[in-house]
Amino acid sequence: MTEPMPKGYSPRLYNQDLGPLPQKWTWYNIFAFWMSDVHSVGGYVFAASLFALGLASWQVLIALLVGICIIQVIANLLAKPSQQAAVPYPVICRLAFGVFGANIPAVIRGLIAVAWYGVQTYLASSALIIVVLRFFPQMSVYAESQFAGLSYLGWFGFLALWVVQAAVFWTGMDSIRRFIDWAGPVVYAVMFLLAGWIVWKAGWANISFTLSEKSLTGWEAFSQVIMATALVVSYFSGPTLNFGDFSRYCRSMSEVRRGNFWGLPVNFLAFSLVTVVIVSGTLPVFGEMLHDPIATVARIDNNVAVLLGAFAFVTATIGINIVANFVSPAFDFANVAPSKISWRVGGMIAAVASIFITPWNLFNNPQVIHYTLDVLAAFIGPLFGILLVDYYLIKKQQIDVDALFNDGPTGRYWYNGGVNYTAVKALILATLAGIAITFIPALQPMANFAWFTGCFLGGGLFFLFARHSQAHEGVTMSTAVPG
Repeated sequence: MTEPMPKGYSPRLYNQDLGPLPQKWTWYNIFAFWMSDVHSVGGYVFAASLFALGLASWQVLIALLVGICIIQVIANLLAKPSQQAAVPYPVICRLAFGVFGANIPAVIRGLIAVAWYGVQTYLASSALIIVVLRFFPQMSVYAESQFAGLSYLGWFGFLALWVVQAAVFWTGMDSIRRFIDWAGPVVYAVMFLLAGWIVWKAGWANISFTLSEKSLTGWEAFSQVIMATALVVSYFSGPTLNFGDFSRYCRSMSEVRRGNFWGLPVNFLAFSLVTVVIVSGTLPVFGEMLHDPIATVARIDNNVAVLLGAFAFVTATIGINIVANFVSPAFDFANVAPSKISWRVGGMIAAVASIFITPWNLFNNPQVIHYTLDVLAAFIGPLFGILLVDYYLIKKQQIDVDALFNDGPTGRYWYNGGVNYTAVKALILATLAGIAITFIPALQPMANFAWFTGCFLGGGLFFLFARHSQAHEGVTMSTAVPG
């Protein structure tokens, strides 16, 4: 049953999905969220790639720990305003960007999620096709003809997973929470079984925690450690930016911090170690090093094991897609027109859009993927800096919840026509700097650090501009929720 709109709230800014909701989640739900985010085919390949940089295993572990601890700190910082006000990321953006200006960071994050939703669905469908061909080799005839760059069999796998993900999403946030609560542990169980089988077949003496033939020392090794740390931060920057979409449901910040501790440094380190054991063992067992977990599972001469492994990794990819790339644009697009776009409709807009970008063509072009990652980091970094500076330094951790849904010119977050041009200016300048780093050859060595550049530049510029702006005042209204 639809509840009446709170008095003074504007239908241009409010619907039940965007407004404050009951906070029932515990630390385990946050832990499970991060398990779903980490435990994917993409996460597996990414973790393995860090051990192939030519670094000693202890150097890789240092990079992993430093990078993921940076993410943990940032996740805790970004979680607080949403947990405090019980509202999602795009609504929190109204503090810094204005009640209508918030659509800028919301749409940016939403479009990024659409692209990755398509890519992750394609990756999972590729895994599904491997299993289909294992049991039904006669289906290979449908892999020969193509439409829009994808085989007919590829379309079958992609659309099958597209429908499954949409069905899980449509059941609502409570069902999504229940899904991710068991998805992460299931993947761990299968990975431990797979690692045990690999070690048994290869012998522990043949397992190495270095996946590269070259060995770096001195300054080369140090610079690679720094780069690996930056890669970890960039990899997790997307879901961390809109982490408030999930922290809003938590009972307290202590629950959030506990969940982040187990879900980020502890979970990511454990997942990475198990991953490198499996990848390292594929060389003596299969005669070649396999970085794709689905390809590894498909080589096992046991149909039950293949089915179990494929189910686990497809489930994992569905999990990360829903939490990182479905929920986010659902809130982001709903924020644009709350009276017309519900959370479910926003999510389906993202899902449909993911088909039309033909993600398989995007993913199969390494140069496009490379530039896409760096450009996206150039947009995301400044948003982190602006949001953190605004909440902690400008607003002093105070939020006027009612004003977040007030579109009147006297509203606290109205600024100038509903837009805070101070934040927009800082975002544009910092993003342009990040894009310049990506495309100007002389600045290419800094490309892997685009997130850090954007974050510090965006936050710094915003702070300097805001100091001279009368638009930013301390929240003194009685409806403010203190930090």
